[in-house]
Amino acid sequence: MRTFSKSKLMALRQCQKRLWLEVHRRDLREDSSSTEAIFQTGHQVGELAQRIYDPENLGALIDVQTEGFARAFERSAELLHAAQPIFEAGFSAGGALAFADVMLPEQQDGQRVWRMVEVKSSTSVKDYHRDDVAVQAFVAQSAGVALQSISLAHIDSSWTYPGDGDYCGLLKENDLTAEAFSRTEEVKSWIAQAQLVSASPVEPAIEIGAHCDTPFACGFYDYCSRDEPKAEYPVYWLPYIGAKAATLAEQGVIDLRNVPDDFLNARQQRVKTHTLANTVFFDAVGAAADLAAHSLPAHFLDFETIQFAVPIWKGTRPYQQNTFQFSLHTLSSSGQLDHTEFLDISGNDPSEPFARALITACSQSGPVYVYNAGFETARMSELAIRYPPLSQDLRAINARVVDLLSIARERYYHPSQQGSWSIKKVLPAVAPELRYDALDGVRDGGMAMEAFLEAIHPDTSAERKKQIEQQLLAYCKLDTYAMVRLWQVFAGRTELKV
Repeated sequence: MRTFSKSKLMALRQCQKRLWLEVHRRDLREDSSSTEAIFQTGHQVGELAQRIYDPENLGALIDVQTEGFARAFERSAELLHAAQPIFEAGFSAGGALAFADVMLPEQQDGQRVWRMVEVKSSTSVKDYHRDDVAVQAFVAQSAGVALQSISLAHIDSSWTYPGDGDYCGLLKENDLTAEAFSRTEEVKSWIAQAQLVSASPVEPAIEIGAHCDTPFACGFYDYCSRDEPKAEYPVYWLPYIGAKAATLAEQGVIDLRNVPDDFLNARQQRVKTHTLANTVFFDAVGAAADLAAHSLPAHFLDFETIQFAVPIWKGTRPYQQNTFQFSLHTLSSSGQLDHTEFLDISGNDPSEPFARALITACSQSGPVYVYNAGFETARMSELAIRYPPLSQDLRAINARVVDLLSIARERYYHPSQQGSWSIKKVLPAVAPELRYDALDGVRDGGMAMEAFLEAIHPDTSAERKKQIEQQLLAYCKLDTYAMVRLWQVFAGRTELKV
């Protein structure tokens, strides 16, 4: 009989084929960079949880990577006789094995019992967390652990870091004891099902679908979809198609050519029409009219931000968007184009110097063009709350913001956009000589965040930091220059040499 790890049982809960592949063809699995980032965040939060639950450093850590499974299980059983916290305690029983993030000793009626805490980097309890905790409880109880209670601790996104390494309050516990203890038979059924699935000599015949991304992006997707029919004009190019795409797929419709017109709204119909005809839609008169109310001088603004599950700067919250860079192009009434930029890779909190530099750069007049106004305006509103003396100036900039994205969505579409109005899709259509893929090192927001993290790491050399700095500045500068060019085309101001 095979013993299944908790992760394999969770794979079964998502898809039987995923479990079979995890057991028999794990070499086919390819996790995305975003999935890897989630794993890294989980490890970071787990390590911090050890400090939170064991502030006096009296606990014991089981390291299965160095100790091996057999010794990890033995030492876990030995430590249950001691009155100290245990981290990553391993148990194997009932056909499954699991490692508990936190085990805390307690006394009940003169007997030692244990409180288990599973730690997650999410900001709420998810349905799949409940399955996870049910498995943990089943395995521990089957192994004879005197388990009194089990909780799930997740990040409290409303908590503010007070600084000085004090992370008390970062995690919020949810007692799931009654629910987890009541699901014993259910977990047994999962183990029995896993035995049947894994014992099969052939992989289950399951087609790709919504389950491939729920609750996790499956690393076997490329393998499973290799023989699926490929549409020349995929339905997912339709903007905001959402759940309707699954409805169409169930009807065998995967290509735009087969989507009924009455199924689409006006913008989706525009995408379908111009994609299939390979023609450009450009309401030049409407775009110019949209911009006519905004005179020169004009500013073109873009932010770069970073999020931390575990805040590193005093006064910030988990997963808060922290501004560390901006680029600002300013176009004068005479057509002169100037550029201002800010980037702080010192490792200190860049928020206040960012805000002060932004206020100076934006001056006090002229529209401030952004691409997707909700993002920049939200960041400025947050900065205004954090720094009351700067509030009036920041809110004044917000009042001048004009969103080029809303104009692009309404007035322009090129088939090469493939249903997207991201600036990285629109720019090559409007100004093909400008290319993000020609940039060195940093070509998108995700890469910008990774570069920033590397730049502020204490082990990064001065030479490498300088290289990253230049890459970040070039990337953000292209973002705002792209907006200048979009404005020029939309406003019909091609006489300006920008």
